[in-house]
Amino acid sequence: MREPLLNDAIESSPSASARWSRLTDRELTWCLRFQQIVHHRGLVRLFAVVSRLGDGGFWYGLMALLLLTQGAAAAPTVGRMLLAGAVCLALYKWLKARTTRPRPCARNARIQPRVAPLDEYSFPSGHTLHAVSFTRIAVYDYPPLAWLLLPFALLVALSRVVLGLHYPSDVLAGALLGASLALLALQAPFIQV
Repeated sequence: MREPLLNDAIESSPSASARWSRLTDRELTWCLRFQQIVHHRGLVRLFAVVSRLGDGGFWYGLMALLLLTQGAAAAPTVGRMLLAGAVCLALYKWLKARTTRPRPCARNARIQPRVAPLDEYSFPSGHTLHAVSFTRIAVYDYPPLAWLLLPFALLVALSRVVLGLHYPSDVLAGALLGASLALLALQAPFIQV
């Protein structure tokens, strides 16, 4: 049985429900604009590839590469990334199950999902949550990686809206949660350098 949270609070308050509806309507307009602006087949393919890499492959590869090139010195960083990744996964799955916000492509037939969604709901963006969290942790210990990871994380976040899978607020929430969880992981005493 579903536990009440955001949707129940919104449904019980007419003004909150109206604000949520207006926000969603405005964001649907932005989602449509993104799809209209980014319609070139090559750009759509780029965002689809970035999104697919953001499923985890890129991040697991980064962790393996850090361990291979830096040896035991990278273990605390990789440990923090794994810790943050586990917490991010649990949090975003819990939030999606509780908020049950339909994806833009499910709310408006003119928004075409350009890749298959991994699950039914949109809030928050798990891809963005993980991308920001992993980037923040890796760049903290390895600042030279910023030139690669910051643009990649930004592309992951943009890809979720461009591909018709998330509202801008889903991506923003994912980024804020990811940054917060990264800061917590950086404070984890059992994996401090």
